[in-house]
Amino acid sequence: MRHCSVQVRGLLTREELDRYNSLMEVGSYLEGNERYDLAYTIQKEVDILILPAIERLKQKSRDRDRETAEFLESIRRLQEEEDED
Repeated sequence: MRHCSVQVRGLLTREELDRYNSLMEVGSYLEGNERYDLAYTIQKEVDILILPAIERLKQKSRDRDRETAEFLESIRRLQEEEDED
């Protein structure tokens, strides 16, 4: 079973995290019993489960990029004002 990143796990809701942990436990059990066909199905469910957290992570990144751009723009404006004086 493939785990998702720590960043994604950190953005799972409590309910999503509980479900994630349960699915990973079931998947590990299935792999331990060499039931890779069923473990594959569980992995697909995990992949679907983490999609909202991945979107939240992407949104955080977009927000951070926007804030950085605004900050850099404010610095540029201040430098232009200083140059005019």
